Amino acid sequence: MDKKQQAIIEAAVTQILTAIGEDPKRSGLKDTPKRVARMYGEVFSSLTEPVFDDYALFDSRNEEDMVLVKDIQFYSMCEHHLLPFFGKAHIAYIPDGNQVLGLSKLPRLVEYCAKRPSVQEDLTMMIAEELSKNVPVKGIAVSIEAAHMCMTMRGVKTPDSLTKTFHYRGLFKENSEWKNDFLQAIRN
Repeated sequence: MDKKQQAIIEAAVTQILTAIGEDPKRSGLKDTPKRVARMYGEVFSSLTEPVFDDYALFDSRNEEDMVLVKDIQFYSMCEHHLLPFFGKAHIAYIPDGNQVLGLSKLPRLVEYCAKRPSVQEDLTMMIAEELSKNVPVKGIAVSIEAAHMCMTMRGVKTPDSLTKTFHYRGLFKENSEWKNDFLQAIRN
């Protein structure tokens, strides 16, 4: 995020503070617009970063067995209220062409996709789309379970609710055994 973008955010936060009846010059708030601008630069960094290309592929004998990384912690921002939602992502794929992805790349992909305003349903699909464009696979399964602050602190106020989303491609979509194996693996 450049200095011009930061200045725009700082001015907007100052206006919001004034609009809700606060004094943006009050000692506790005087640096808040700068802090919020820096935070937005971090939590929305995927909007200004180049395309994610951190896909390290390695030769492997695995050509038909599921690879799963589960419980990938993430934080994102809901595009409807600009409030956080957070939880765990689970990603499985079936390699194609005797190549597997470096395991650390899946959490990095989740982090990249999460650092933009979106809804959970779209985030789930975005992770699968990015993976399928850049890694040779026979199938992909992505599941996200998350708590949404827009449902916890406002509106219906349901602090114990979780939203679960799923997206399947290739063999996971075509073959119920693969899908069931994935669902069983993320339950355990």
